Amino acid sequence: MSLREVFQGLQQKLDGQQMKGLNAVYQFELEGEESGVYHLKFTDGAGKVGEGPVADPSLTVTMNSGDFRSMLAGELNAAAAFMSGKLKIKGDMSLAMKLQSFLS
Repeated sequence: MSLREVFQGLQQKLDGQQMKGLNAVYQFELEGEESGVYHLKFTDGAGKVGEGPVADPSLTVTMNSGDFRSMLAGELNAAAAFMSGKLKIKGDMSLAMKLQSFLS
């Protein structure tokens, strides 16, 4: 499954639930074997996945694409990845916590 397909799968997950009252843009800068930039935009809790960078994201997540896949699969704990430097976050940390609950 390509990284693009992984994010399309996230869109299907977004279609089934709301992140109540959330207005934020998450940008994912993935490096490594399968690099790419993707984003999740939440407007009044409704989410939309996109490809490519956005201007002024609320939160930017930078990590290796393989580690990202492991995190989505539940094989890599996000907190452990952050503490070990595998996951870098720039922006509002409270938004990172909301994202973790959605991705798990």
